[in-house]
Amino acid sequence: MNILLVTLDQFRGDCLSCAGHPVVRTPNLDRLAAGGVRLARHYSQSAPCSPGRASLYTGMYQSNHRVVANGTPLDDRFDNLARMGVRAGYRPTLFGYTDQSVDPRQTSGPNDPRLAHYEGVLPGFEVGLELNGADSTPWTAWLRSLGYEVSDDLEAAQNSEPDRPADHSLTAFLTNQLLDWIPRQEGPWFAHISHFRPHPPYAAAGEFARMYDPATIPAPIAVSKDRHKLHDGLMRHPLMAAPSEPEEMAKLQAQYFGMISEVDHQMGRVWQALEASGQWDNTLIIVTADHGEQLGDHGMVQKAGFFDQSYHILGLVRDPSQPAGHGSVVEAFTENIDLFPTLCDAMGQDVPAQCDGLPLTPFLKGEAPPHWRDAAHWEFDWRYSNIPRGPHAWPWDRRLERQNLAVLRTQDTAYVHFGDGTWLCFDLAADPTWRTAVTDPSVILGQAQAMLTWKAQIQERTLTGLLIEKGGVGRWPQMPPGWGEETS
Repeated sequence: MNILLVTLDQFRGDCLSCAGHPVVRTPNLDRLAAGGVRLARHYSQSAPCSPGRASLYTGMYQSNHRVVANGTPLDDRFDNLARMGVRAGYRPTLFGYTDQSVDPRQTSGPNDPRLAHYEGVLPGFEVGLELNGADSTPWTAWLRSLGYEVSDDLEAAQNSEPDRPADHSLTAFLTNQLLDWIPRQEGPWFAHISHFRPHPPYAAAGEFARMYDPATIPAPIAVSKDRHKLHDGLMRHPLMAAPSEPEEMAKLQAQYFGMISEVDHQMGRVWQALEASGQWDNTLIIVTADHGEQLGDHGMVQKAGFFDQSYHILGLVRDPSQPAGHGSVVEAFTENIDLFPTLCDAMGQDVPAQCDGLPLTPFLKGEAPPHWRDAAHWEFDWRYSNIPRGPHAWPWDRRLERQNLAVLRTQDTAYVHFGDGTWLCFDLAADPTWRTAVTDPSVILGQAQAMLTWKAQIQERTLTGLLIEKGGVGRWPQMPPGWGEETS
């Protein structure tokens, strides 16, 4: 079976027309959902890009992989979905980027060029086309060959996308490379296409920049007067603060929706190519995102903090070998860390002990798993926004370890715990906009205990599943009957 993993950057989970969005149009993603499985409550485990992608690629929470910023190295000892694909006999091939910084212990020294930027390639992937913020020249060189004057600076080139036909966009260019590559493959293939869009700058390509009328777009969720100091700080950040004028905010939203519809259009080209080549029913397709987008809600844009909008993402899976699940919508909480174990199942490989996620295979079969989580979880660390405290700060100064948070989001509540000991608890049953606090102490205590229990259950386990005896092979042995049960 072929494997196609599609990641879209900064794609909110509620921005699909099949999810009931009142404005945005996504016919091709809707078609994939109708012929596969839509994960209605699917969540990223961190933001921004590198931390979120580290969780996707390794199946681990941030607490364990410890990628906390764009630029934090990914420890080379961790397994990942590309390395697993190699073990399964594939040649996993990347189109786009993975934003994973090299482990400095794997470099030749401080002058190694891989240490110059964080946009490295996840170990295990071959490169069909690398295209990232550090090097966008393949696309800009193509634009020049078409007669355009364009900068090699990625953001500047993207800002001018509304002035060019959508066929010449960055998304179209990357899709072209994948479509040129697929017919050349002999036997089953594994491709990962990683699109920049709908990432800022908020400038959609060609006709998609004019697809949505700002006057028809609903206003964002208003800012609460009573807010945490982190929320207040993010609203003052020049990259995170939403436009203060409603008209400007609506224009930004219109461009974001245009980028979504353009990505959808390009996905439609891929679906058509797979059908024309007879590969549609022999290709497992997963479409997700690295994180979400605030889109003006709570006075912010981009991704940061603790609100649902930065972490609730799209999740679509079509496994042609599991037709019983096609057309279903999963309302259980699913997470990006579940995708690596799911691919392990699909490729007949063992799920590595490091994985915090669980295979989605039962859902793909149209079945209910025997055990499943009752909440979504994510983490955010903002230590990288602080000025270093000098060479003698470590190990005595642990103030940076206070600048993180974890969220436990259930059906009716969202509990946020900060590294400095402060906390928030929102009553989502009464107010799904995250602006109403829980006032019942027993509910707050229950959520805090649930957070502590979750933390206890996700501790890194790579070697804890082994005993160095009798050959040292295998996981913990079966416990005697009745062991650990309560006794009267």
